[in-house]
This record gives sequence, C-alpha cells and structure tokens, in this order.
Amino acid sequence: MKKIFTLALGFTSLLGSASPLLAADAPHSGGSLTVGVETEPTTFNPQLNGQDKAEITLRNFWESLLARRPDGSFVPWLAESYQISPDGKTLRFTLRHDVAFSNGEKLNAQAVAENFRHTQDARYCAGTSLCLMGTHIASIETPDDTTVVINLNATYSPFLSFAAGLQILAPASWQSTQLKSGGKEIAGTGPFILDSYEKGQQVTFVRNPNYRWAPATAKHQGPAYLERVTYRFLPESSVRTGALLSGQVDAIEGISGNDAGEFKDNGDFTYQHALNTGTPYSLFLNVDYGPTQDVRVRQALLQGLEIDPLLKSVYRGERTRAWGITSPVDPLYDKALEGKYGNQPDAANRLLDEAGWSARDSEGFRTKAGQRLRIELIQAQATVRDQRDVLLQAIQAQARQRLGVDLKLNYVDSGTYTEVRASGKFGTIANSNTPTDGVDIENHYRPIKQGGAINYSRVNDAQINALLDKAAGTLDIAQRRQAYSDLQTRALTELALALPLYEPEDQLATASYVHGYGFRSYKQMPESVYDVWLSEH
Repeated sequence: MKKIFTLALGFTSLLGSASPLLAADAPHSGGSLTVGVETEPTTFNPQLNGQDKAEITLRNFWESLLARRPDGSFVPWLAESYQISPDGKTLRFTLRHDVAFSNGEKLNAQAVAENFRHTQDARYCAGTSLCLMGTHIASIETPDDTTVVINLNATYSPFLSFAAGLQILAPASWQSTQLKSGGKEIAGTGPFILDSYEKGQQVTFVRNPNYRWAPATAKHQGPAYLERVTYRFLPESSVRTGALLSGQVDAIEGISGNDAGEFKDNGDFTYQHALNTGTPYSLFLNVDYGPTQDVRVRQALLQGLEIDPLLKSVYRGERTRAWGITSPVDPLYDKALEGKYGNQPDAANRLLDEAGWSARDSEGFRTKAGQRLRIELIQAQATVRDQRDVLLQAIQAQARQRLGVDLKLNYVDSGTYTEVRASGKFGTIANSNTPTDGVDIENHYRPIKQGGAINYSRVNDAQINALLDKAAGTLDIAQRRQAYSDLQTRALTELALALPLYEPEDQLATASYVHGYGFRSYKQMPESVYDVWLSEH
C-alpha cells in the first residue's frame, strides 16, 4: 500500500551548515524529550480510551499481540506467531516466552485470555468497541502457558484485526481501583513506564530498562534510546507552535493549516503528515429523533452544503476532503462516491420544501407548524481538536445561509456525551474513528443492540445489516470490498446517514536534533518514541 505521508524537509537540509556533524551521528542512548500534544487522555486505560489522539502517549506503555507492515500484513510482537483456521472461526496465538509487564508479572496465555474475557463483560466494556468484538467469542482456551485459542461463534473477518491490536493489561490490573482511570497500578509491557501525571498539565514516562521485545517494524531492538519523555498538554495549536519555535518543547503534534508553513521550509525543523485510517470526520445524522428522522432533511444536508471551500478556508489547503465511509488509505476504500454529491443547494431546498419545511421565520430559518428547523449537533469536548470547532461554525453558517437550517452546536463533557448518546435525543454527532479492516464500519453501522458502540445515526436497516453480515462472513477481500461498496452507496446516497467532512490526519514537527520520530507503518498515527534519539545541539 502506498504511503500517504510526506517528509517536507529531507536529510539534505538537516545536514546543512547549521549542523555539520549530523551525518556522522548514529543513534545513541540518553536524554529527555518534551512533546507538546493537543489531547489529554480521559483515561490511561487504553482499552477504555476512545480518543484516537491519546494514542500518541498511550502507545508508549501498552502493546499488542501483532504489529503491521505498511501493506497491512501482520508481524510478531507479543505473539511470535498466529494461525487462523480456513473458515476463520478459530484464532491461535503463540506467545513469546520472554515478555514481562512493568510490574514484574509474566506475560502468559492466562494473562492474554483474561484480556479477551473482559471484552465479554458489559460492565467493563460498555460503550466501547470491545463489547462488539466480545459478542463474537464462543470460548477461549489456554492449552499451555504460551498458547491462546479463541473460538468464534461464526466467521467474523474483522476479528483478526481487533485481536491483533488489543492492548494487553497485566493480570493485577483487573483487581486495581485504577482499572477504569488507568495509572501506575495498570501495568503494560511497553518500552516506557508511567512515572507521573499532573492533570491538565503533563504526563511523564521513564525508560523500561528490561524491554527486549520490539516488533520487526521497529528500527532497533533492546531498550528505548530516550531515558525520559514528557507530554505537555497544550490544546491550542498556536501555543504548541510557539512552544516549539521558542525551544520550550522538542516536538509537537496537531499542527494547524495556518502554522504548517512555520516548519515546512525551516531548516531548524522537520515536518511530516499522514492520513489516518478508519472513518472520516463526519456528521452522523440521527434517523430516530427530530427533523433528521425524515430522509429528505438528511439528503438536503448531504446535497446542499459545499464542504471544499470551508476546508480550504479553515485549513489553508492542508486537509483532504472526505467522501466515503472509510479512509483512502484503508484497503476497503471505494473511490466511487468521490464528487458524487454536494453543492446542489437548489435540489436541497426543494427537498426541504417537500418535507414541509417551507415557511420562514423572521430570522430566515425554515419552519413547519410554527417550529424552527433546528438540528442539534453534539460534539464531545474531549475530541475537539484540529480546529474542528472553527469548521463546525463555518458549516453552521452555511447551513443557515444556503438552506435555512438552524444547526445548533453543543459541546459537552464526557459524562453528558455518554448520557446524550444513550438517550438518542440529538440531531447529529460529529466524530471520526481510526480502526481498520471493517472494524470502524461495524462500529458505526451495526445496530446498537447488536454491539454497534458508535452507531451515532442509530440505523437498523435490513439491507445494511445484510451487507455487514456478508462482509464479515467471508475472508475473501474482493467480496468484502464489494459488500462495503454496496453498503456505502446505501448508507450515503440513499439513506444519507452521514455527511463526511475531511480525512483526519496527524502532523509532527520536531527540532532538527530529534531523530526517528514518525508514524506507525499501517494506521499512520504517531508512533511511540521508542526509536527516537537526540543528537548534540
């Protein structure tokens, strides 16, 4: 699969007159790194944390059974090998013998099995994709200390991706009072260990001196180069940019379109960006509540708005327009919908007239039976990043001007977000998601009662359900791609369940003395700092 990231400043500029000795440098141990990040984790338990951008910190101390190459193929990590039965119903993982958690507990079959058993416990995993996956497990066996066998109820093709990537907690974690929040008692196997956490300020990790089991996708083996890494929580892009330019931090992520130019052509820094996998940042339209129950209202939003100029204005051309239900870097992506909808305000207004929203109030908003055409847009405060608040304001203004729709923006805390989702009393939820291989599609479009943890549109459509079953029931990639293509057509052009906005991406800018920082080879999210090292500066 083609890499979708670019390195705006290559080694030639790094080896310029400002740093003549860099060419002779080789990776070496020592030093501390400070990184400015946009997102503070709501929990340090990686299984319960739904913030994709929190993984830049969490991935330092939590690991999975398998890693992935750029083409999506699997390589050993905590498991040295795996097998999947021809019918896809049995997965067998053979674990490494030499892995230990940071609390000294040994990684063994029983420890791994317990992690999978918790995906079947609704009290633990409620509201996460864990529960969706757990419903497919028929039994878990541990025939010996290094073998875990997972038997599924039926063939379910997304399960391998999920199982390979489940981040493994130490056995003692399940009895800890810190299980839900995460903390020092919740041990992982990663190259770093949680040292301190100052809420609202920063989190610091120290090197795990016993680490010896990096996957083949890593650039070296043995302990990490860095002795310590600190992540400072700096929600504002301009603040992060200023911190790096002034030397207060050594690296930053989440760089706005306005600020990218500060680093792209500056020999003192490197700049990289990469599209994420998974579901684009989209407005998921509720089919069960309020005006969006009417497919004509949903179609009017899909067809009437013009997203491209908004993206260009907000992000200065630094973001990619989304069209489908998954990312262009996902093997299951279908280009068929690109350019097939949107920017048809006349057709959209006719749809709204037909739906009975033909009158106007004194402010120009559409009304029916004296009620304004108001759609409440819910955005979790924890996932407000990448100038999404600015983008939503621009969409709000365009919806009013072009369609006479009152799009009410409501930013809510985590507790309220959970309550609103459970109640179903909202018009639309704005969100994105990074899981691959159909896991993201399952999460968004599988009926809620069947485990669709983030089915924000609350759809339960017979055709979509049949297509989900068809895709999940085969290991043939061509058949899966066709099923998801048909699902995409049904979900978007026919039912207008979502309005895709843009493809989320990650950006990294580092001082020129920082080496080895980059993206995961498949999901293309920022990697841990395991391979990062510092030259003299």
